[in-house]
Amino acid sequence: MKKTSTRLADGRELIYYDLRDDTVRDAVDRRPLERTVTTSEVRRDPLLGDSVAIASHRQGRTYHPPADECPLCPSQGERLSEIPDSSYDAVVFENRFPSLAGDSGRCEVVCFTSDHNASFADLTEEQARLVLDAWTDRTSELSHLPSVEQVFCFENRGAEIGVTLGHPHGQIYAYPFTTPRTALMLRSLAAHKEATGGENLFDAVVASELAGERVVLEGEHWVAFVPHAAHWPYEVHLYPKRRVPDLLGLDEEARTEFPKVYLELLRRFDRIFGDSEPATPYIAAWHQAPFGQLEEFEGVSRDDFALHLELFTIRRTSGKLKFLAGSESGMNVFINDISPEAAAQRLREVASS
Repeated sequence: MKKTSTRLADGRELIYYDLRDDTVRDAVDRRPLERTVTTSEVRRDPLLGDSVAIASHRQGRTYHPPADECPLCPSQGERLSEIPDSSYDAVVFENRFPSLAGDSGRCEVVCFTSDHNASFADLTEEQARLVLDAWTDRTSELSHLPSVEQVFCFENRGAEIGVTLGHPHGQIYAYPFTTPRTALMLRSLAAHKEATGGENLFDAVVASELAGERVVLEGEHWVAFVPHAAHWPYEVHLYPKRRVPDLLGLDEEARTEFPKVYLELLRRFDRIFGDSEPATPYIAAWHQAPFGQLEEFEGVSRDDFALHLELFTIRRTSGKLKFLAGSESGMNVFINDISPEAAAQRLREVASS
């Protein structure tokens, strides 16, 4: 992998990740852009104890442009985009309309491929490994920013999820706090460790699932399963079998196997509802240990946390979506219409090719 860092016309950082070491990236952003001005602010809810990012400037972000005006495609002639070069393998840049900025963190866009009509599932194993390396590199770099406590790499796919740009891409949020979902995991981790005299909760969950009926895919270094209490109609958790706290902790064997396992999982997701259905909308979310102090979670260290990816779709059956209505949105109590065992069986049945 070759990494080349440059600057866009408004001062934002852009990084090319290339498969070939001899690739030269010297294209200049020719757009007449003024420096980005954001209004991002993090406010804490005194009743719930969580944080909300207020980012009113995002109302003006690019919304469903036609394919020939996509800002994530390479620049061609006088059609100038966020990527100055005429081609790329993978690229990361600071979001022009960030939810978090400055002392409130940082937001980046990750373009998986220059092919506008592709998806992550269409990548080769070599391309998918390059994206994994980019996620890992950005996790390392962002973790050193003084305002950053947790790094979150994720992909939203599909208009049903709320995606406004059709180009295959994901995002990275660098939060100035530990997110509420991670805090819940850490509290459960601490409670289980105390109650069992030191057993790791993540290890116990993975061991239980490996011995059960909800495993979807298993490799030498990774396992994917539908969790016992799945929140979403089709939800799969992907864990490395050797527990590590973040992407930086993966060894070479796990990195090498990841593309094969993950691409197979994504391709199965696209076939859950049959070939006549449009591509399955999904969210793919990497969960990594916070880089800040964990004193409030007594007895727990970063090494106790387990890196994992959660992949889920809001489509519950052909032509129907799972909406977060009263119980889910009002009380955060999910109601799942599909049993996790049935979902796992369906995902085992579908072939990716």
